[in-house]
Amino acid sequence: MNAIEIKDLIWRYEGRETPALKGINLEIEENQFIGVIGPNEAGKTSLVAAIKGIIPENYNGIYKGDVKLFGKLNRDSSPRELARTVGMVFADPDAQFTSMSVEEEISFGLENIGCDVEEIGKRLEWVCKLTNIEGLLEKPPYDLSGGQKQRVAIASIIAMKPKIIILDEPTSMLDPISKDMVFDLLRIMKEQLNLTVIVVEHNVEKLVELADKLILVHDGQIEKYGATETFFDDLDFISEKSIRVPGAIKFMHMVNASRNKGEHSPIQLEEIEKTVKGYLKGDE
Repeated sequence: MNAIEIKDLIWRYEGRETPALKGINLEIEENQFIGVIGPNEAGKTSLVAAIKGIIPENYNGIYKGDVKLFGKLNRDSSPRELARTVGMVFADPDAQFTSMSVEEEISFGLENIGCDVEEIGKRLEWVCKLTNIEGLLEKPPYDLSGGQKQRVAIASIIAMKPKIIILDEPTSMLDPISKDMVFDLLRIMKEQLNLTVIVVEHNVEKLVELADKLILVHDGQIEKYGATETFFDDLDFISEKSIRVPGAIKFMHMVNASRNKGEHSPIQLEEIEKTVKGYLKGDE
């Protein structure tokens, strides 16, 4: 079943001459991990905001087309229904916090979707263990490190148990160690939770390790959508869209070209290492 179906979606912000989204058509199957890449101002955030329902609900502009989540049009869903179906994490976790402690922050979202006290307690215990934030419950969110803040923001969404979770550049404001913390949590989400996950991210090296499929957004349009393992077969096309191709992927393309290999190159570091070792062993 498709978790998300978008048909002929056009969106133009009020006061702008050019649409941010230009006739988007997209289908995403449930329980897929989807990476969204593209240059700045390409329309990535507008796309995921439309999936969440923030567009057009919270913005003025011209909206045409349909967005369906599990077969139901967004515009036919109440805010509570949308919150139960799709959650969203933003680049700046501080912008999401409304409470004076981590425990209150997570509980607040659960109260909003109608969970009773007993259910809130169960979900708190579960999500804190899952995201490794048990020791942070009594602390103010604003006093945490960047990585801890983002884990709390993600935990707050996971606790509501939506079917879809969107993360819009969740590591863009973090230091390298904190970035790794977030990607570790994304891996847990992929491996342990039955979720459709959509991540907008510039760190392509990390994203390809997790994503089942990638979406390339450029100039308000989806230029490419496909399986991660074959996504970078045409490096020239990807590079033309201002995407920084990971060095390891470029290296494997050069190696395969020098050996007259026609198959697609591996993209995950473990596969690349295994392939290179095999080549070296065969050359001995």
